[in-house]
Amino acid sequence: MRRFTVWILILAAIGAGALYWFTRPLPVLTVTTWPGSYGHAQRAALIEPYRDVGRVNIRANEWEGDLGRISRAVTSHVYEGDVIDFELPKAIEACQKGLLEPFDASTLPAGIDGAPASSDFVKGAIGPCWVGSVVYSQAVLFAKDRFGASPPATLADFFDLQKYPGPRALKEGAKLNLEMALLADGVAPDDVYRTLESEAGIARAFAKLSTLKPGLVFWRAAGEPAQMIASGRAVFSTVLNGDIFDARAQDLGVIWDRQLYELDVFAVPKGNPKKDMAMDFIRYATGARPLARMANRISYGPARRSALALVGRNPEFDIPMRPFLPTAPGNFATAFAVDDGWWLTHGAPLEARFRAWENAAD
Repeated sequence: MRRFTVWILILAAIGAGALYWFTRPLPVLTVTTWPGSYGHAQRAALIEPYRDVGRVNIRANEWEGDLGRISRAVTSHVYEGDVIDFELPKAIEACQKGLLEPFDASTLPAGIDGAPASSDFVKGAIGPCWVGSVVYSQAVLFAKDRFGASPPATLADFFDLQKYPGPRALKEGAKLNLEMALLADGVAPDDVYRTLESEAGIARAFAKLSTLKPGLVFWRAAGEPAQMIASGRAVFSTVLNGDIFDARAQDLGVIWDRQLYELDVFAVPKGNPKKDMAMDFIRYATGARPLARMANRISYGPARRSALALVGRNPEFDIPMRPFLPTAPGNFATAFAVDDGWWLTHGAPLEARFRAWENAAD
């Protein structure tokens, strides 16, 4: 009888434990992302699916990249977000200021093909305080109907006004334009930033850009490059890769050669008491399958190479997404990784010099 009573008590305890496990309040994890289509894609592809995987009550909020919010959270220990989606320049700055938790990259899972994370992620995606999720880039659009049977195919063609005449358009600013000029002028990718640290190298970049004058025009906002080409204001324009997807119905030509890419990354604010849960979310959200779901919804490339095999069709437009992704193998072969840390150190005087060059008489 006593043994029977003991078993009854054991089973009751197990039942009570199970009941508590399934009815207890779930811990809350907040992921801070961006407004608009990017944030919507993250919610659908990464954030909501983690609810069941991590057994958490997961929420999303938004920001516009203000590091002051992160600094105030770290100082006050009042955290609006447990995981933050950063553009890489801001993540580097926050990491340098001690605002982010270090990340142990050895805990990242392998790719679906078994490749270790260290080789599955693209260059620059794994840092001391962050893990990359998506790649975005600057490529080149051109008026396909202007060049007949011998269309341009390389970045050097963008600068060849004899073979491909007509006005060019550039995004305002030194960053990306100076790297692009040196790459088109024959500087090896590994030597670009070393070249830009000398006066002769800077002069070389501006001299290459000056070959596009007169007739050079500038754009500032998304959508403008395709509009400039459609209106005849330019026959070539640099373009952010998201605009390539948006302008797909206009049948414009695209040059992916020497695209210049950057990343969005995940990081955790320093001292966050939910650090372990946040790190687990990052490991999940930067896995190949979640990143492929993200790429199905928006035309940014997965930061993991192995995710590309899983990318399919956009659920809204029912079109294949791989041709529009910066990291698709055919597009990424000659891609150049922008060094955002270098620009944080050297950017201010070069941006001032670019503005002076832009405003100078032809």
